[in-house]
Amino acid sequence: MLDNKQCDAFFAVAEQGSFEQAAIQLCITASAVTLRVQALEKELGQLLLIRARPCTLTHAGQQLFEHLQHTRRLEQNFLHNLTDATPSQFFKVMMAANADSLATWLLPALNEVASQQKLMLEILLDDQSHTHALMEKGTVSACISIEPKAMKGCKSVYLGSMRYKMLATQAFQGTWFRHGVHREALRVAPAIIFNHKDQMHFDLLEKQYGLIKGAYPYHYIPSSACFFTAVQLGLGYGLVPELQLKQAADPDQLRDIMPEMQLDIPLYWHHWQQQSRPLQSLTEHLTQHAAKYLSPL
Repeated sequence: MLDNKQCDAFFAVAEQGSFEQAAIQLCITASAVTLRVQALEKELGQLLLIRARPCTLTHAGQQLFEHLQHTRRLEQNFLHNLTDATPSQFFKVMMAANADSLATWLLPALNEVASQQKLMLEILLDDQSHTHALMEKGTVSACISIEPKAMKGCKSVYLGSMRYKMLATQAFQGTWFRHGVHREALRVAPAIIFNHKDQMHFDLLEKQYGLIKGAYPYHYIPSSACFFTAVQLGLGYGLVPELQLKQAADPDQLRDIMPEMQLDIPLYWHHWQQQSRPLQSLTEHLTQHAAKYLSPL
């Protein structure tokens, strides 16, 4: 049986990144935190934390941290349903989403229900092809993913599709694609990629032009807002969500350089079949309001 005080100390260090900050959070001394974590490690026979600045989790520590996250969410749901929380209490929701959804449609879709249901959102960002793994680990209670199939004990609801267009400024197009978009021009024109997990651009160019990753120059810009800014500045060309283009101050400065190759990425909302009332309300609201922003299949 895991000791609650030891687990609380470990969890605080994992969240805060230091024994000192964990001590402040728990209102005990740093030495007490250290002793409790050491006792837990001795009990489990595993090193849980790498003592550095900040502290990092070992593989065993990551497994324990995810287990504690999961049990705390279950306890929160149980207590909320049992006591019928008062209006002054907030309900914490751990969910995973892709950066483009967060930068465009997700917050407008969640705003009303988050206020009405007193939800405190903690959104973990990952590529839409990787968010589902956070559900499988138990790190989050729900996620937005491109995976259509629900895992055991969960449900998957189709939300709609995000449409992407290959955009560049008029000046960039005149410099690099003066004679049109073709294989040789693409080999030298700088592209913009979101991050190392983003395969959409690579897959599109390999499928349509036979250009594999590394056959052309590209920037990595790991922020949805900054990615779009880089395209608007003419740093390169890239796949931009159509929703983001509609939000631009001057959309006319951008050109769709591959109009025949727009990309539609279907998105699904995954959640546990057994949900607390706040999560059920969030699910109902999100699935209804996503249609305002996303394209149907």
